[in-house]
Amino acid sequence: MGDVHEKGLAALRIVLAFSLVSTTLHYAHNIIAVERYPQFQGISNTVTQVTVVLGWVVFTAFGALGYRRYLQRRYWPALAFLLVYSLSGLATMGHFLVGVPNVPVFWLVTIFTDAFAAVAIWAFVIWGATRLGQVRDYISTER
Repeated sequence: MGDVHEKGLAALRIVLAFSLVSTTLHYAHNIIAVERYPQFQGISNTVTQVTVVLGWVVFTAFGALGYRRYLQRRYWPALAFLLVYSLSGLATMGHFLVGVPNVPVFWLVTIFTDAFAAVAIWAFVIWGATRLGQVRDYISTER
């Protein structure tokens, strides 16, 4: 059963690394070029920038917690934290609720890579959840 954990760990590292690179690039650009992204009326650029920074930090903390719990073989909390972290990628699609960002294609693509990363995290969570019964039985015999 350790194979399931190791395979999952390798996949999780890849998915989280991809997501971290994508969200870091996108969120940083969103902060630096805030005026090029669709705005919500009545919310200043400064408030938007602070919200984006705080959002990225909070979401990334959930991703780190998910990774740590997975390392500890605490799979259900790990998967729950990872689902929350996935919102960092899904949230970027919210730009299109207000309008299309006026940014170069590279930065526009990061919106979609964030969403792709979120879907990959969901796929990992589903994969992990389908294996948990087997993993839980394995862990309970070792205690």
